[in-house]
Amino acid sequence: MFKKIGIFLEMIKIEHTLFALPFAFMGAVLGSTEITGHLPSWAQIGWVLLAMIGARSAAFGLNRMIDRVIDAKNPRTAGRAIPAGLLKISEVVVFVIISFLLLFWAASQLNPLSVKLLPIAVFMLVIYSYTKRFTWACHIVLGFTIALAPLGGWVAVTGEINLSSLVLYVAAAFWTAGFDIIYACQDIEFDREEGVYSIPSRFGVAGALTIAKVFHLITAAGFIALLFITGLSWIYAVGILISCALLIYEHYIVTPSDLSRLQTAFFTLNSVVSIVIFVFTLIDVVVF
Repeated sequence: MFKKIGIFLEMIKIEHTLFALPFAFMGAVLGSTEITGHLPSWAQIGWVLLAMIGARSAAFGLNRMIDRVIDAKNPRTAGRAIPAGLLKISEVVVFVIISFLLLFWAASQLNPLSVKLLPIAVFMLVIYSYTKRFTWACHIVLGFTIALAPLGGWVAVTGEINLSSLVLYVAAAFWTAGFDIIYACQDIEFDREEGVYSIPSRFGVAGALTIAKVFHLITAAGFIALLFITGLSWIYAVGILISCALLIYEHYIVTPSDLSRLQTAFFTLNSVVSIVIFVFTLIDVVVF
């Protein structure tokens, strides 16, 4: 049983939770302090965490099922649980259903708007995996899907959407899209051979990395804008400076002629970026 659990955890890339979860908490913290004047309760944080677990698990399960044929052909992904025969489709279907039930249950414990927005969230979680079959803008779709984490965190504790939450949503979306483009550079030859749509396969590695830089400039602009529209202080500003420095370094170590440090740029640096922004935001709202 423990081995099977381990396979499921590997399938959903549990370590990649470090990307979206800090932003979900950031949305909850910023939203609660801006709208109610105090930090979210531990109960609210707990339901946000469960909703994130449900949404993320369902998304990965769906993606692995939908992409199983493509994954089986790609040497980089052929060892994934489904194409490798480690998990049956029926097992993953049950896993996805349970994950969605967890998401629905958590949302129902928060507020009516969280429940009303669920169909949109589910649609985006499902449609993303199909976009690589017909548009190179699939990275942008992924970005706006993953960015539902901070927007969802905000809505979970406030029951509303405002300008600040939308700026946070857009900033997180282009951050995700940017690093996903970098990640996709390693599959450029396979994508072209199999007709898989991506920005690297359409514009080449050099063009893709340039687009990723532009996306991350939008991200930086969004997080800087939050400094002024939310009343955050110099503490948050320091966190943004550190995060921007990390993004600059990410683009420095990945070049069209050298993708050897792509994994460091994709996983390590972006995990630190999300944690830094959340931690400095939390310190800011607690201190001030």
